[in-house]
Amino acid sequence: MSVVQSIRTAAVAAIKSLYNQDIALADVSINVTKPEFQGEYTIVVFPFTKFSRQKPDETAQHIGTWLTANQPELIAGFNVVKGFLNLDINQDYWTAFLQQNHNNSNIGIQPANGKRIMVEYSSPNTNKPLHLGHLRNNFLGYSIAEILKANGYEVIKTNLVNDRGIHICKSMLAWQLFAHGDTPESTGIKGDHLVGDYYVKFESVVKEQAEPIIDRVLENDFQDFEGADVEKLTKLVTALHKPEVKADEDKTAKIMGDIKEMARNKTEIMQQAKIMLQQWEAGNPEVRHLWETMNSWVYKGFDATYKRLGIDFDKMYYESDTYLLGKDLVADGLQKGVLFKKDDNSVWIDLTADGLDEKLLLRGDGTSVYMTQDLGTARLKYNDYHMEQSIYVVADEQNYHFKVLQLILEKLGEPSAAGIYHLSYGMVELPHGRMKSREGTVVDADDMAEEMVNTAKEATEKALQKHSDITEAELNELYETIGLGGMKFFLLRVDPKKKMIFNPEESIDLHGFTGPFIQYAHARIKSILRDVGPVEGLENFRYHGELLPLEKELIVLNEQFEGAVVEAHREMSPSVIANYVFLLAQTFNSFYAAKVDGVYTYSVLREENEDKKKLRLQLITLTAHTIRQGMKLLGINVPERM
Repeated sequence: MSVVQSIRTAAVAAIKSLYNQDIALADVSINVTKPEFQGEYTIVVFPFTKFSRQKPDETAQHIGTWLTANQPELIAGFNVVKGFLNLDINQDYWTAFLQQNHNNSNIGIQPANGKRIMVEYSSPNTNKPLHLGHLRNNFLGYSIAEILKANGYEVIKTNLVNDRGIHICKSMLAWQLFAHGDTPESTGIKGDHLVGDYYVKFESVVKEQAEPIIDRVLENDFQDFEGADVEKLTKLVTALHKPEVKADEDKTAKIMGDIKEMARNKTEIMQQAKIMLQQWEAGNPEVRHLWETMNSWVYKGFDATYKRLGIDFDKMYYESDTYLLGKDLVADGLQKGVLFKKDDNSVWIDLTADGLDEKLLLRGDGTSVYMTQDLGTARLKYNDYHMEQSIYVVADEQNYHFKVLQLILEKLGEPSAAGIYHLSYGMVELPHGRMKSREGTVVDADDMAEEMVNTAKEATEKALQKHSDITEAELNELYETIGLGGMKFFLLRVDPKKKMIFNPEESIDLHGFTGPFIQYAHARIKSILRDVGPVEGLENFRYHGELLPLEKELIVLNEQFEGAVVEAHREMSPSVIANYVFLLAQTFNSFYAAKVDGVYTYSVLREENEDKKKLRLQLITLTAHTIRQGMKLLGINVPERM
């Protein structure tokens, strides 16, 4: 039982004894005591004044007195500040915790709770390689899965591969038209990169073919369009010439964006891609063979990237297998009257009564949209695992999509609806701005990983010159550990809900809020332990002397790891772990570097008092285990030496 749980249990007993009131453990609010006050933990007593019928200060005084009298093995003393009860935890509690946990490599891990959760992340398209945005998604999904496991859940890590649709046909068609039979083997280009090159090629041709159409539209020549499109374009061009629109850059850009998109859809190559999509859905053998071939190139490339990044999955799903299931749901919805058809034969759901809008679920030509596929996948995943919660790790641009998805599933009576949870996160930008897939300005994940490893190599080579016994293979592994660890930590240290700017150089600063800073603290501890060597009797040793301030602070901080793991789950945010483990490393560094009159206060190697030496060995061993465990929850390795 953690110290917070112990305090809650004691407080519940105090309330029962003093005021004859039964309260739940969850009703006792406990915070870490603010640094300016004495104590380790603070009980918020204001809710209890309705039982005590006393002022907050008096209530706190009575509860504190009861706790010190009846729980002396836990509470050594207390003080009251403006109605807050600050508690001094008995030093014996901390030394007992240290003795029992100093060699616990599973510190903070909860027992299995029998509940199952699915986490879906990555979800790449097979028309391009993984990029920087995918990195935040992958690291966030993997870390959340590990945090859930640490909280006792059975976790199924899944990846839904977007392997069909118009975007896939774009790469396929461009390869067919311009590649002249090129393959990854013949070009030496990684498969996902090769396919991505032809997606960019397609978009460049679309842009080229769309320009004369756009020029004609702006001259009020709508010969490329018919029907409702002509009416829409007439309104757009008319609006474009209004003085108030000309004076507003955002409005002008929005209108021009609509015109450009309509022109793109009328280009010859886009029409060919749409025909290819229809052929794919009809099972055309040649189109299917090309699709299978090019996807196989991409999967091989993805696998290499995932392996390097330390990302894995328990189950792969493919939209090509699920979009037909979505069509079945649409058919069911039509039969139930939940969905309706329009004159063009397209299928919709009306959500206006729920404060949303009408949502397209099937095009008039019978082809699926993303929502169709997601409905089918939700049913399939639930039938496969019957999980209590299904977490989708998807950028915040899709907030509306997932709100609609859950609502449609509810209206269709699907049992999976209740467990839908969208783990929304902000987009990642580089210092020079946002990336665009269509224009080929994205930063590939492979290139970013390589850059990070090379940057780590440059930053650490000089410091490693003294370690002449390190082999080249060990050095390369170290550079990977530092470079990729720096990248992961930087992308996870920010609350997922916030947008962020990724700065590669800043992410490996050994003196900043970074992964390498924490990795170095771990390596330093391991170096001390190697220098000390085995110590007899350490396993059963229990310290009974007075703890110095930073000794106590480190023990307390290590004990709080379990609470950080619980909070990270509650907040669905690995940043909680990142902040915690950074503070732990920072506190260890203060412990390590503290001096009085030029003498290290907390030395292990030079400590002459054998009990103090054992205490500090237990303490730094525990700290190393906690750092390793915390970084593991972030998907980050820690080296034995740096």
